[in-house]
Amino acid sequence: MGVVLFSPAKINLFLAVTGGRDDGYHELVSVAAPLDFGDELTAEDGGPRADDRAQFTLECDHPELPVDDSNLILRAARAFVVATGWGQRVAFKLTKRIPLGAGLGGGSSNAVAALRALNQLSGGRLGEARLAEVASTLGSDCALFLKNAPVVMRGRGERIEALPAAAAGRLRGQRVLLFKPSFAISTAWAYGRMAAGGADYRPAGDAEARLAAWLRGAAPVGELLFNNMEGVAFEKYVALPVLLERLRREFGVAARMSGSGSACFALLGGTPENGEQTDRRARMKHLIKGCWGPAAWVQEAQIV
Repeated sequence: MGVVLFSPAKINLFLAVTGGRDDGYHELVSVAAPLDFGDELTAEDGGPRADDRAQFTLECDHPELPVDDSNLILRAARAFVVATGWGQRVAFKLTKRIPLGAGLGGGSSNAVAALRALNQLSGGRLGEARLAEVASTLGSDCALFLKNAPVVMRGRGERIEALPAAAAGRLRGQRVLLFKPSFAISTAWAYGRMAAGGADYRPAGDAEARLAAWLRGAAPVGELLFNNMEGVAFEKYVALPVLLERLRREFGVAARMSGSGSACFALLGGTPENGEQTDRRARMKHLIKGCWGPAAWVQEAQIV
């Protein structure tokens, strides 16, 4: 018996880090949206655990992804056992498409997919509220992946609120171009740099006011985009702002970095494809590869 689950990537359309916390995390206000692009996780039930072999195993087609106990899939599986006492053996297989160190939420999404897979295999031992509690212990942005829709994140990311229907409607169906240079950015490094400097924090009141103005209005998606983590990333990795500025200037697109980077995205709109748009998109991809080299990763996706 087994299950196969889609594990989506996400982008942060709005991300305001407002300050540090006593527990070492950061307070934030963010609008995050899942995409129709992501990984695939298979979980095969191996029956009752009857020997000293590991209860959970993990295989992955990406050679650089650790498959030991540090992987969030296996951490999620252990957390599920603690919460439920379920004792079956499970073999996980991950088809990895979301790049590592990108700020697209791949690890957190995989963890939530693992929780959902185990919950299905175990006959639904955890309700949605309890699943959210377990997910929030694994990572700050895990809980958002329990909602297959754009959400507002607060606290350290564990407090999730659905967007108003009209605002969510402005996001759904939007096509985006994702792109990442050959290097990754450590989330811990980025937050550490923000904490050390302090000047890049956005006052919470300002962040909430800006978000509220967009939510209650009818402004296009491009006017929502904001990310104050760009400051520390752009200071060290100047290739990011240089390319983003060229895309804005030459193609008139709204473009930002997602999360702590290094992946970025540009809004392509939500209209049906035509020849002119196909040519424009091809020229954008050519510019990205020209600036960042052939190792740059480029992927089209859509907000769901």
